[in-house]
Amino acid sequence: MGTRGRILVVDDEANARGALAELLREEGFSIELAADGFKALPKLAEFAPDLVLTDLKMPGMDGIELMKKAREQDPERQVVVMTAYGTVETAVEAMRQGAADYLTKPINMDELLLVLDRVLERRRLRLEAGQLRERLAERHGIENMVGRSPIMQELFNTVLQVSPSRASLLITGESGTGKELIAAAIHQHSPRSHGPFVKLHCAALAETLLESELFGHERGAFTGAVSRRDGRFQQAHGGTLFLDEIGEISPAIQVKLLRFLQEHTFERVGGNQTIEVDVRVIAATHRDLAKLVKDGKFREDLYYRLNVVSLEVPPLRKRRTDIPLLAMHFLNKYSKENGKAVKGFSDDALEALVRYSWPGNVRELENAVERAVVICRQEVIRPQDLTPTVSSPSMPNNGMPPIPGSTLAELEKYAILRTLEHTGGSTSKAAAILGISARKIQYKLHEYNDPRNGLRPRTHRHDEEGVPVEAGKAAPQA
Repeated sequence: MGTRGRILVVDDEANARGALAELLREEGFSIELAADGFKALPKLAEFAPDLVLTDLKMPGMDGIELMKKAREQDPERQVVVMTAYGTVETAVEAMRQGAADYLTKPINMDELLLVLDRVLERRRLRLEAGQLRERLAERHGIENMVGRSPIMQELFNTVLQVSPSRASLLITGESGTGKELIAAAIHQHSPRSHGPFVKLHCAALAETLLESELFGHERGAFTGAVSRRDGRFQQAHGGTLFLDEIGEISPAIQVKLLRFLQEHTFERVGGNQTIEVDVRVIAATHRDLAKLVKDGKFREDLYYRLNVVSLEVPPLRKRRTDIPLLAMHFLNKYSKENGKAVKGFSDDALEALVRYSWPGNVRELENAVERAVVICRQEVIRPQDLTPTVSSPSMPNNGMPPIPGSTLAELEKYAILRTLEHTGGSTSKAAAILGISARKIQYKLHEYNDPRNGLRPRTHRHDEEGVPVEAGKAAPQA
């Protein structure tokens, strides 16, 4: 399906131009022609050549001017100049302006092929170097994943187990849990790690734009499509495509995505050429796809195609033992970035971080620690350096702890205190309502009023019938 490279041949001599095109096509190159520099300009965008082979002396726009414009569009685009004026000065000027190489006319075909292969190989190496830098950046993010809790260790083991396969994967979890990092980890530990890791946030684009981003488009396919463009599937050839928020795509896009997963082929928007690529798809969503299928909002066959292997990234409140590790990781990161010598957290601040429910998960924790580092004036972060939401979390629904997001102990405390409020403080009546003993309620009240728990002591005591007892007097025995 591939060629040795795409070459745009630009020469004002029709015979020379045609002869070069015929010979290069026979050698396996994909060729487009232009009679002069001006006619070559639109083909730079339409054809997207890997290399421009241009005559130096042409009317209107010469080869050096064309080379400048070609490299403005794509700095990695290679240009080889042909000239009948093979002086040293001409060659030096062409190379100084950015030409990859030059050839003198009449063209020697063997020399031409050697030059073209050398220049295209140089381009390929540069592109691979860029991809390598991107992969190293992704690997850095993967190594930053912190998690010693059993639930995260199990997830990491599963990542290593499924990474070598070619199967599609579905990663689920709340926003901010790190689904993209898990996808990148799978790519890095797969045989495709040498290929690109391409990402697309499906919820960020309208349907028409999303279709173009995924599959590419031909020139004139829609208003604003001034040139042909490769989509993310083509860009991810040989690698992995990560589709975030897959639950947001429209039924029409679902059909096209299903076809790709079945056949590994697609057509650009506005085109009829069938394109085949080798891409592994990893999808992610914070929504319940099974429920969307049941509600008729997501195709069942696509769901099962995506859900060959399913991974769930747990919310932060389900791995609270990882919160101190993550907090220190972000503290070190942002202390360095901001040039501050913040060394850690006070016990109270760390307790507040662990106690908070983190509805925004790791992303919210990172933002909270970054803000605390910026605000902090001492060597340790204190509760006052944290946002009030984190340091003194308020409870919605008339004080009811958030569900999910609260421990059983927090829910039990809420139930006991609200029931006592309803009974006017009578532990016996509250015990009857809750189905527990009055002694247990008394024990819990003692626990709640312990100053070591950071709770305010009650201002009044009541006897078993709810009658307030003045301070300093003992309550009558039940």
